[in-house]
Amino acid sequence: MTQVNGSASTPTRILAIESSCDETAAAVIENGRALLSNVVATQIDLHVKYGGVFPEVASRQHVKTIYAVIDQALQQAHLGLSDLDAVAVTRGPGLAGSLVVGMNAAKGLVLGHNMPIVGVNHLEGHIYSAWVYRADEPATPEPKFPLMALLVSGGHTELNLMTDHVTYKRLGGTLDDAAGEAFDKVARLLGLPYPGGPSIQKAAAEGNPKAFTFPRARLEGTWNFSFSGIKTAVLRVVRQFEEHHDPLPVAD
Repeated sequence: MTQVNGSASTPTRILAIESSCDETAAAVIENGRALLSNVVATQIDLHVKYGGVFPEVASRQHVKTIYAVIDQALQQAHLGLSDLDAVAVTRGPGLAGSLVVGMNAAKGLVLGHNMPIVGVNHLEGHIYSAWVYRADEPATPEPKFPLMALLVSGGHTELNLMTDHVTYKRLGGTLDDAAGEAFDKVARLLGLPYPGGPSIQKAAAEGNPKAFTFPRARLEGTWNFSFSGIKTAVLRVVRQFEEHHDPLPVAD
């Protein structure tokens, strides 16, 4: 494991780079928790016409934006590369073509400025975001162990028990689609735009929550989930309305 040393009088500042999917992001973290800057370049508009993330398009866009995003993150933190102690970068899981862009950018920076590089697991990054707070706001209490970490993203849905830092026990997860995938697929069935989660949430605000009864995602007696049943149930309802040439009550 790469060691990044600091002291109480000298803060440790790390540039963090993320490019695992369709967003190019960079942030500067001080002493592991204080967020000095956070810059995200989204690609949503580029992928809308595909109804999901198109890997090659995502990779090419990362190449175009990665250094501008890094520069902006450093500017917002009022720091230069010489003020950093290390560079952290997502090493996976994620889209291979996207990950390599962030990794190569990080490698170039550390080689040129003689800094250590820290490869970060994408899922651990999700979990440890709970420890981060904005540097211009009061520090939030640190999460206490043991704790349950629920990961819900476009590609992953799982429950992990944490008994200490970087100590995990996977209790369960999805047996098929991740929650984010299910939202995107259902949104396409309903004729709603990508990304599916926000589109469904916005439409449902005007709907009747009792109009339909769909299966629950959690599998009773286990810590696992299954979202394929919900997706199939929605598909059947949509086809029934189409067969009868009735308007689809999307909001419901």
